[in-house]
Amino acid sequence: MLGWRYVANYLERSLAKLKEFEGCVPWMYRDTVGKVTVGVGLMLPSIEAAQALPFFAGTRAATSGEIAAEFTRVDAMPTGRPSSFYKTPSALELTQQAIDAQLSVVLQGFEADLRTQLPHYDALPDTAKMALLDMIYNLGPSGLFKGFPHLMAAVETGAWTQAAANCMRHGPSPERNAWTREQFLSAVVTEIKAEAEGLLTRIWLRLRLTMSALFGRPR
Repeated sequence: MLGWRYVANYLERSLAKLKEFEGCVPWMYRDTVGKVTVGVGLMLPSIEAAQALPFFAGTRAATSGEIAAEFTRVDAMPTGRPSSFYKTPSALELTQQAIDAQLSVVLQGFEADLRTQLPHYDALPDTAKMALLDMIYNLGPSGLFKGFPHLMAAVETGAWTQAAANCMRHGPSPERNAWTREQFLSAVVTEIKAEAEGLLTRIWLRLRLTMSALFGRPR
């Protein structure tokens, strides 16, 4: 159909922003604390965790032995280096499709944590969900729920300006903190728009009822 345009849902937009903020590295590397990591900041705690992912050696699927050897090689290298330091011509890699699929699974798991903490989570504005997903991915459930009590209290009551004022983290870039704040502030606009649309609908229904009472229903 002419003029049709696909609009990404909030999970797809969250995935794209996380790849932007966290970076997306298809090969194994060591993060800032020395953990073997891949994709969008996905920490691999063991060889077995790495073997559970569909790594490729060139154009073919890597064997479990190759994945174990690559994990061991990277884990023995110095920490505190850029991700490119750990890449060799024969480094195993994940496809972007596999990285996106793994990130989606992680986001869905974090959404389950958010639903447990916030029973009305599904009714929140999409921008508020995106802000919460960014924070929980960065901080973990405990870091968000216990480390930001004023933010969580504001989210529970829909006080989005207060949520925006209490979402700043130490560590993420100023740009990332500013983006998260903007998402909470956008939730204010979303709710005002929804309330205005609801009010207009009620006025229109009341007007129709009044017209029907005065002039009768058209035949």
